[in-house]
Amino acid sequence: MNTTPEIVYYNIADDLAYEQQLLEQWGAADRVRLRQAAGPDTADSFVAAASGAAGAVVEYIEVSRDVLDRLPDLRIASVQAIGTNNFDLAAATDHGVCVTNAPGFCVEEVAAHALGLILDISRGITRLDRSVRQGEWNPFAAPMPHRLAGRTVGLVFFGGIPQRMMPGLRALGLNVLVYAPTKSDEFVASTGARRVADLDELLTTSDIVSLHCPLLPETRHLIGRRELELMGPDALLINTARGAVVDEAALVTALREGVIAGAAVDVSESEPGGRTELAQLEQTVITPHSAFLSEESFLEARERVLRSQVERLADGVRPSSLVNDEVQF
Repeated sequence: MNTTPEIVYYNIADDLAYEQQLLEQWGAADRVRLRQAAGPDTADSFVAAASGAAGAVVEYIEVSRDVLDRLPDLRIASVQAIGTNNFDLAAATDHGVCVTNAPGFCVEEVAAHALGLILDISRGITRLDRSVRQGEWNPFAAPMPHRLAGRTVGLVFFGGIPQRMMPGLRALGLNVLVYAPTKSDEFVASTGARRVADLDELLTTSDIVSLHCPLLPETRHLIGRRELELMGPDALLINTARGAVVDEAALVTALREGVIAGAAVDVSESEPGGRTELAQLEQTVITPHSAFLSEESFLEARERVLRSQVERLADGVRPSSLVNDEVQF
């Protein structure tokens, strides 16, 4: 019987040649085995595919307490991304299962994408492009834009991504406000931004609001009808965080009623699948959760996740990027 720990990659589309190459480089090719599996994003399908595996790498599947109850051999579960909101972390800790992610792997990419969305929605670039492709040549096919210099951008939370945006925002002449409960006034000021006391103040004083918070119980629908009304009819919303940080139904209604002027998003509450009503509106720019992507970030995430799996299963040490720090094994 083969006792080498097995790592199952569930619904991860890439072949595992890169991962196998890394294992060879690390001298770990004979200490863990890799296996791909595919199926519906359902608990039953995942449990069947991961049965007997010591490690799992997933994307959208919900790793719940029920799932963990049914996978007694599982010792580590990883996501090739930053957000771990699809994991029941308390249940994983109770089961002695390490949960890991790939923090920081796409800071440069998401920061650049968010800046691109700000420029696009502010200047009407995508809207004008659509107009030209429909046979028009009309510089007034999009609403008259405001000059960016002197306008105010409000950043909701201030981790690595919004911090990396700061040079670009300042180069455009934008004033920057930050709502960041865990950051000090002094730290925020050192970057060239100003920290505000609460979210309401940021919403009422910003021309553009850009979201950079994780999806937690307390941030789910952080932006709803009330918050959109605080922003005002000329305001723009940018979301490269998580879809459910925004009440998407409220956003669709607000855009149709002119409560705010526009929205540019890389995420949606309707993921995976992405059949969002926002796509029916002219005053939106939508990308398919692609802000994280570059050749470099893609490989970095895969390497970080595999390294944490090897550390736990082959080396027997606490893995890198451990999310549930209190886990005992």
